[in-house]
Amino acid sequence: MRTRNISCLLAFALALGTGWAQQAASGTVPVSVVVSVEARHGKDVPTVYKEDVKVLQGKDRLQVTEWVPFQGNDAGLELFLLIDEATDPGSQLDDLRKFINELPATTAVGVGYMHNGTVDVRQDPTTDHAQAAKALRIPSGLTGSSPYLSVTDLIKRWPQTKSRHEILMITSGIDELQEGPDNSYLNEAIEHAQRAGVQVYSIYATHLGHFGHTFWRFNLGQSNLSQLADATGAESYTQGSQTPISFRPFLDEFADRLRHQFKLTFLIRAGDKAEYRHIKLETEVHNAELATQDRVYVPAGR
Repeated sequence: MRTRNISCLLAFALALGTGWAQQAASGTVPVSVVVSVEARHGKDVPTVYKEDVKVLQGKDRLQVTEWVPFQGNDAGLELFLLIDEATDPGSQLDDLRKFINELPATTAVGVGYMHNGTVDVRQDPTTDHAQAAKALRIPSGLTGSSPYLSVTDLIKRWPQTKSRHEILMITSGIDELQEGPDNSYLNEAIEHAQRAGVQVYSIYATHLGHFGHTFWRFNLGQSNLSQLADATGAESYTQGSQTPISFRPFLDEFADRLRHQFKLTFLIRAGDKAEYRHIKLETEVHNAELATQDRVYVPAGR
């Protein structure tokens, strides 16, 4: 009789515990982001496992449900190379062609040119890298536009797939339509990129004409590019106020970064309406740093 009572109590406790767990998990939704693992010092990127990843919303630690490396069957990547018509990349187009041709076969590359707040897509994402490289041309030199409007335009038109979506821009970041420090076009591009989970990288190239050698304008342009990159978990590469002599070091660093990316999925409580929430990633793995977007889009709860 005593054994039976103990069994009943254990069964009741288990059911009660399960109920509590289900209640705690209710009202949460899964959110996924792309995370890059970096080495704080040196070039040897540490190995990070699922249990090593902490996702924080304020002081609350969120439950991690998935940490999958973008390798093997999950290695798919759609990468759009965007070139600002108002920049002068010089002979670095050859660097870009070599970079495209050296990408893994699992990477589909698209090529577009930014002008007038839109993107002229010269090549849809394709795994035929030689074909994508042929789509590169010298920029037209047209000015008077905003690169951030172009980013928003592309993301809106980019169909969702199972593959990662990432952007690499060649631009000065100078917005001739909004010249002040508070740029609504930049903020809009950040929101669309964060909602779609698109990381936006950039390599600084000199703006053509008078704006290209106006100190406060190119500094503001570089600052905006850095803000866009930080907000989406990417990097903004610059070398002073001029177009780099070679893009190659930046492209090699970018390619290495792509090889150390993971899909992170976690549970976050949904509110009465959809909204953006700030998150922070931490890990105790020695010499490891986790880079991702600083906000996530959380749909409304049902």
